[in-house]
This record gives sequence, C-alpha cells and structure tokens, in this order.
Amino acid sequence: QVQLVESGGGLVQAGGSLRLSCAASGLISRSYAMAWFRQAPGKEREFVGAIEWSGIMTLYTDSVKGRFTISRDNAKNMVYLQMNSLRPEDTAVYYCAQRYGSGLYSYSVESTSSKWAYWGQGTQVTVSS
Repeated sequence: QVQLVESGGGLVQAGGSLRLSCAASGLISRSYAMAWFRQAPGKEREFVGAIEWSGIMTLYTDSVKGRFTISRDNAKNMVYLQMNSLRPEDTAVYYCAQRYGSGLYSYSVESTSSKWAYWGQGTQVTVSS
C-alpha cells in the first residue's frame, strides 16, 4: 500500500514562497508519476501539476505556470512543489497523488483526480494579502 505524506505548508504573505514536500513509501515499482492537487474551501479539488518518472516532463494548470515548479528525487522517493510569487487565491489544502506508470498523458487525463490511485492527507497553505 502506497503512503504519501505532505509537509511544508504554512502561512505566507502574498508574493512569498513555500516549498511543499511529499514523501512516498510502500512503493513496489520506481515507475510512477506524481501530481499535486489543491482544494480551497467551498471549491472542488483542482489539478496543480504533475511530473513523470524521469522528472523531465511536467504539466501545470495555467494559473500556476511560471510560478510553481514540480521536481522529484527518485533516490529519496520525494516530490516537491516549489511555489513562488504566491497569491491569496493560492490558499488551499494541497494534496500529492501517485499512480504507477512512467509517463504522462494529456492534460485532460492527468488533471482528472480519479486517474490518481493514492493520495496524501494534505497540507494547508494560506496566503495573506
């Protein structure tokens, strides 16, 4: 059973930065993709971005392009979300997700939460104005 644990959330002022981490355990293969989603109060869970196994290919939702960067360290089974130029509208609980398979498909596929098999418990990010 894959377990995912997020960390690094907190309170930050607008324009600031945070780095979220996601530690994966219980993996049975190194060939897996990872994603970040977020959910703001009263809103549906939203895709933030994804990264394929090698770390070369990534996908992002338009609202975070140029501000957020996903990276991974396969030796440590870690995935990161570097968030810069944070805005109040980035306030949400951030979740990491995992599925087996090395590559990424289309944005429409990867942005669908049901395509991801395992989820962490989430970490709160609050951006004050």
